[in-house]
Amino acid sequence: MKILMFGRGVIATIYGWALERAGHDVEFYVRPGRAATYGEAIDLDLLDARRRPWGERVVERWPVRLRETLEPDHDFDLIVLSVSHHRLAEAAAFLTPRVGRATVLVFGNVWTEPLTAIGDLPSEQVAWGFPQAGGGFGADGVLRGTLLPSVVFGTLGPPPTDRERAVRQAFREAGLRLKERPDFRGWLWVHFASGAGLLSQGLRLGSLSKLAGTRGDLREGLLAGRELLPLLQARGVDLRRHRGGVLLFRVPTWLTAPVLAWLTAHVALARVSFTAHSDPDAEEPREVCRDTLAEARRLGISVPRLEAAEPHFAREGAGRV
Repeated sequence: MKILMFGRGVIATIYGWALERAGHDVEFYVRPGRAATYGEAIDLDLLDARRRPWGERVVERWPVRLRETLEPDHDFDLIVLSVSHHRLAEAAAFLTPRVGRATVLVFGNVWTEPLTAIGDLPSEQVAWGFPQAGGGFGADGVLRGTLLPSVVFGTLGPPPTDRERAVRQAFREAGLRLKERPDFRGWLWVHFASGAGLLSQGLRLGSLSKLAGTRGDLREGLLAGRELLPLLQARGVDLRRHRGGVLLFRVPTWLTAPVLAWLTAHVALARVSFTAHSDPDAEEPREVCRDTLAEARRLGISVPRLEAAEPHFAREGAGRV
């Protein structure tokens, strides 16, 4: 399969590497002028858990192909669109006249109605998924991150189409197990709100990485996530269909916070999932918290912990709405 990774971010890079290793033809689309800045290779330091539960460390310099143009008559079979949720509309608008015959995999956070989020992209050419990987580029340019053994896919109602099945097969060929989520809209929103709870407390400390191993701060993050469950219900999410996704926030924190603190301090996969997110200026965590809080206020849902953290993610000069 000929695959275009949209952008050269963390998720695009990790999965582009895995897909190329599986024999697929992978290129990256980057903004004009970025190819020279990025260079012809990416330095990787990954913990790859596809074959071993504790992960296998991969350190290599990976040669990549970058392109700065995308014409409508391209021959890509798949475009993987993994961008920050607040950039999704812009990216979808760019791709709409350039999608050609390709399938577009929307592969990341979505907080608005999914079909609204993709604008005029033809929905029959869109597949939906979510990565189970993460990390960050350090000041030295090295991508440090983790690749978990599974990846999430879902639909917005009907069963997967032939296009969607072909996308799933490509990821399966890359050694990844597939997790299907039938109510993918609800799953996306549960994941988004859950992330906002933990991110709000990470931002209070400076970054998500500071939460690793901190029992008290992790407890506050879990409680912030619990306060967001009524917001999900107010948006129409049936939490009974997502028991696994909300369990961490419903179990008593005297049990979950110490366990999570121990895992993020002593288990490499869990630790790297937090410590790789060390950029104090990262915008996406702030946007996640802003949008979650804005929706809570719109619907009149009380979220005191998220509100208390607002000074750490509010836009400069912005006051309370």
